[in-house]
Amino acid sequence: MSREVHVRFWERVRVKSPRATRLPLYRQAQVYSRQGIDLDHLTLAAWIGRAAFELRPVYDALTADLKRSGKLFMDETVAPVLDPGRKKTKTGYFWALARDDRPWSGDDPPGVAFTYP
Repeated sequence: MSREVHVRFWERVRVKSPRATRLPLYRQAQVYSRQGIDLDHLTLAAWIGRAAFELRPVYDALTADLKRSGKLFMDETVAPVLDPGRKKTKTGYFWALARDDRPWSGDDPPGVAFTYP
């Protein structure tokens, strides 16, 4: 998801996200390298994969809680995805499920979960 799309989504749900300025892994590896730390982008990818695996139960609980909400906002975002077989990009889709009942004095806390096909 591009930075602009990411920031636009967070502005829609009225949340300022520090992740809106995220860097791709190869750039993060370059930053670490300038600091004298040699980390391959594949190592960073493996760490992210492991973290995602460990956080899956939290994600499942969050999405289940959001789906029980009386009001739910859903946003579809398109993003270019590499298609190595064709050596081109194809259109990928991300969805965000969000709840924020604060303007309506709701009891449920705000929450957001990103999904993919």
